[in-house]
Amino acid sequence: MRGLTTFLRRPQLRGQEVPELRGFGWARARLGRSGQPLGDRICDRSMSTDEQASLAAFLAAHPQVDRVEAFVFDVAGAVKGKWLARDKAGSVDAKGLPIPLSVFAQDVWGCDVAEAGLAFGTGDPDGVGFPVAGRFALVPWLGDKVAQAFLSLRDGDGAPAVADPRGALETIVGRYAARGLTPVVAVELEFYLYRLDNGVPVPPSGGGAASWRRNDTLSTSALADHQALIDAILAAAHGIGIPADGVISEAGPGQFELNILHRADALAVADDAMLLRRIVRGLAAQHGLGATFMAKPYGEASGSGMHIHASVNDASGANVLADAETGAPAPALFHAVAGLVAAMPETMLAFAPNANSFRRFRPDAHAPVSAGWGHDDRSAAIRVIDGAKVGGGAKATRIEHRISGADVNAYLALGAMLGAMLQGIEAGQMPPPPQDPLNPGAGAPLPVEWGAAIERFAGSALAADIFGERLRDIVVACKRQDRAAFLSHIDRFEYETYLPLL
Repeated sequence: MRGLTTFLRRPQLRGQEVPELRGFGWARARLGRSGQPLGDRICDRSMSTDEQASLAAFLAAHPQVDRVEAFVFDVAGAVKGKWLARDKAGSVDAKGLPIPLSVFAQDVWGCDVAEAGLAFGTGDPDGVGFPVAGRFALVPWLGDKVAQAFLSLRDGDGAPAVADPRGALETIVGRYAARGLTPVVAVELEFYLYRLDNGVPVPPSGGGAASWRRNDTLSTSALADHQALIDAILAAAHGIGIPADGVISEAGPGQFELNILHRADALAVADDAMLLRRIVRGLAAQHGLGATFMAKPYGEASGSGMHIHASVNDASGANVLADAETGAPAPALFHAVAGLVAAMPETMLAFAPNANSFRRFRPDAHAPVSAGWGHDDRSAAIRVIDGAKVGGGAKATRIEHRISGADVNAYLALGAMLGAMLQGIEAGQMPPPPQDPLNPGAGAPLPVEWGAAIERFAGSALAADIFGERLRDIVVACKRQDRAAFLSHIDRFEYETYLPLL
């Protein structure tokens, strides 16, 4: 704790300014009377505070709704839940909704995972899901008669369900709160739009040679081509309280990035990311397209990542990762970086959970293959951003975590990142020297093969400290079953390669 207490004794920063992530940098926004950033409230312009107070209030404000889709996100990030008739949904606020805990012990195809120990030999017990306030909305791709209620799963004592990744992140954020600290987090989320051609995804413009050759980074014409869909996505996001801001065209054909503005509420940011993926996929289908957050949908095109920006505030609102006077990185930032670098090889599965995830990790690509860090170095796994140099002052000093694919479970990814940062801060760890941008792969190698990442996570006491041993083991069991199924599948390319030769 020696490193932590030093930062908590610094003089408070003056004023009421807070950072927001807008596109590529931090901007400033004034706090409203509620203490929340005005920018977030502006993004919530289509929401009524009264109707968001409870599911019953939302239904009263929307008399046309005849059913409610109540759901959680499982370990793979898939939506699992129930459709409730309107007259049955009103009791969910007070009583909750029973959801089998075994939904968190299923593989990516929805099959039970016996090794997880939740479905078999236990009686398959329920947890109780309670609606998360502020997240009620109509489901635009299902019409105006369907509403959604996003649930937080609790155990019999009202604590977060031990098998629920969202509950694990809630617990990790609570550790910060117990120390008078608050993580401030924002994410950048990439995805592809596509059409299907004989069951194979191709860019919306078609699969011609020009589509694959063109680099559409920051292309405004690519945005204009999909203006109606982008407008619908942003409207739906704002309507459910997601402070989605900048949209840019990325390098791949049909690839885009959405920015979610910072919040001093890491759990809400993870909710934002998971709900935004659901919105994008649902609305893309309504517009005649597919949308995918696969980490690498095309072998030769850019992968899709989820970059996470984080700083840490003390009780006064001062950023403990920055020097209060100069805005430059403080010792606490380097302690946090050290925690991240040390934990990275063991927690890789949280950032790359699927078979496809590991196709992103190649030498000389934008996805890092070693546990390194650097000053404003986008080739590094951990990028340190100095607020004094980017013009934002102490509030803009932060860490950017650049490993995660867009396919992650955001609760596990943010949990692994924030848990490792706190471990580094509390232990006063110091990182290795920053990497050389001309030799970015020189750091400790990451397990960039799925099986290795699974087994590193399985044997990790550090992962158990962050997530709890029970959730760690559930995640491992699910991913082992996923991998076993992939290993039993022989694809066409393998036959075409080996049948003529062997």
